[in-house]
Amino acid sequence: MTKGIDGETLSGMGMERINRIIRKIRDGSYKPSPVRRQYIPKANGKVRPLGIPSADDKLVQEVMRLILEAIYEPTFDKCSHGFRPKRSCHTALKQIQHTYTGAKWFIEGDIKGCFDNIDQHLLAGIIRKRIQDEQFIGLIWKFLRAGYMENQQYNATYSGAAQGSIISPILANIYMNELDVFMRDYKTGFDKGEKRSDNAEYSRRKARWYEAKQALLRKWDTLTDDERIEATREVEEKRQRWVTLPSVDPTDENYRRLTYCRYADDFLIGVIGSREDAEKVRANVREFIKEKLNLELSMEKTLITHAAEKARFLGYDVTTSRPGKNEFVKRKGARYRRKTSAIKLYVPKEKWRNRLLDGGMMIIQKDENGKERWKFIARSNFINRAPVEIVGGFNSEIRGLYNYYALASNVSVLNKYSYIAEYSMYHTFAAKYRCTPAQAIARHMKDGVFGIQYITAKGTQKRIEFYHDGFKKKAGTNNADVDNIPKPVTFYNFKPKELIVRLLRGECEWCGNPCKMPQVRQVKKLSELKQDEEWQALMLKKRRVALVLCEACYAKTEGHV
Repeated sequence: MTKGIDGETLSGMGMERINRIIRKIRDGSYKPSPVRRQYIPKANGKVRPLGIPSADDKLVQEVMRLILEAIYEPTFDKCSHGFRPKRSCHTALKQIQHTYTGAKWFIEGDIKGCFDNIDQHLLAGIIRKRIQDEQFIGLIWKFLRAGYMENQQYNATYSGAAQGSIISPILANIYMNELDVFMRDYKTGFDKGEKRSDNAEYSRRKARWYEAKQALLRKWDTLTDDERIEATREVEEKRQRWVTLPSVDPTDENYRRLTYCRYADDFLIGVIGSREDAEKVRANVREFIKEKLNLELSMEKTLITHAAEKARFLGYDVTTSRPGKNEFVKRKGARYRRKTSAIKLYVPKEKWRNRLLDGGMMIIQKDENGKERWKFIARSNFINRAPVEIVGGFNSEIRGLYNYYALASNVSVLNKYSYIAEYSMYHTFAAKYRCTPAQAIARHMKDGVFGIQYITAKGTQKRIEFYHDGFKKKAGTNNADVDNIPKPVTFYNFKPKELIVRLLRGECEWCGNPCKMPQVRQVKKLSELKQDEEWQALMLKKRRVALVLCEACYAKTEGHV
């Protein structure tokens, strides 16, 4: 229902409209409309330009996306995870967990304005390598050159693929696949050695510990209790000096490895080697991107980070595990040495902290000593909502944040986020009912859980409870929905039935008469409708935001919504 520059929406969609689009594409007269330019804020204070296509263009682009996906998806590299079926941020992060073990350096890659600066001529040339249908390529070209409207002024587009359009993600993946192929070939030439050489110092320290242990066992019966304690302590010190060393040489110059993972225009490279190796890799990648893709790396964001520190990728902190005291673990009755330099993922504190601040759930005050005091506050944009929607909105945000950061080793820190969100909710109810938070809690608390009773559309009484299932580490998911951490949503979310089936049935849902060319009357939400209009009352009765109507009935609805 989002309007393009022509003011049209998918309301009124029918076979006549679809056939008209098909005829225009066949004879080559189809001309996409310029997209409507809109800006959304980014986390760093800047804005991201989005292009909103017209309704007809959305339909055509979706068909083109399906065609391009069928052709290119089987050929994309497994290291690419953005905007692909059954892939998500979680699949990218799990690849890093499984394949970056032992990395010494991370290269955090970020391309300046990737979507906006794609070379359209180069993109068309890349597509021609796989597709020989010039009419189809010409249609892609029309969408790339459609331009955009901003402040009622037309602006031509000579580069880039508009963010927000349906085909721009897969076009960007086709373009960035050139980098994936380059990195695959580059890895072949970079990797060196079959395995690291053994660490001689590790073997020496192990031998010293073993000798000391055997010597202690031989004279154990001759020692006093104090001497046994002292000798045992010395043996344990030798063991600790041994187990904290890696069994192989981590600085072996004859062993190098490179790993690569990309999500959209962000990528992370892991390097086993020296810092000079990492700097050379970054320079070579920068050169390829500039010369072959006509893009530019953002050098202030493309950092080289030691693996012992924390690199930022897809909102997670990525680092490697450190040696600890308990270097051996028991699994299935056997004793194994704990893996060193394993990849660890963490939730950055500022991520959940800033969501509390940006969501209006707390404020930070400082005392006379400069110490921060976190104070719960009511959410002003929630106060006028229905009680069930307030609880549902808080739950949606908590579950969304938890689902996204479920891979993190410290995901339990979200208990702090949930605690502050819970008391912000109490203050929100207190502001709504004009009472104290304690009174709001007493009114809705049951068995130690805060909840709201409500009646469903079918008349069933239910209770929605504030989230209280904890925050345990999970395996993650390949569902791309996890990439979109939800914003506050309305609890009630009525979805229309399958329109295609109803449309092809060829029957008016108002008058009941058969019709060859039905059309769909659609509204954004049921709250827009009124009972005094017959067709709107029918929508309310069916609890549908869309009706399939004949031409005569559709004409009766014109101009009302």
